[in-house]
Amino acid sequence: MFILPYCYISLMVCVMIRARIDEKIERRFRELAMKRFGYGKGALTKAIEEAILKWIASVESEDIGFEGDPVEAIEGILSDIKIDSVKLQHKIKDLWASKVLENVSD
Repeated sequence: MFILPYCYISLMVCVMIRARIDEKIERRFRELAMKRFGYGKGALTKAIEEAILKWIASVESEDIGFEGDPVEAIEGILSDIKIDSVKLQHKIKDLWASKVLENVSD
């Protein structure tokens, strides 16, 4: 009988986030990222990760909560929509599918 040793494989998962930001903000961000992390590959990634982690920490420290009845809140949001729930579900499904297909083709 042949026994294989255990293999440990480290996988790096990459996620792409697309966002539109003001050109002046983007230019300032790039300049500062390169000053801090150097002009090599990965400087922007490091700066973006650091910025996101700081934002997450600041938001998590806030006391965010919803008070009230969530069903009433949803009914209030949807009160101007003049179609029944089944048609609304179909429209949402179609919108979601079009967005998914749009992202796949990019």
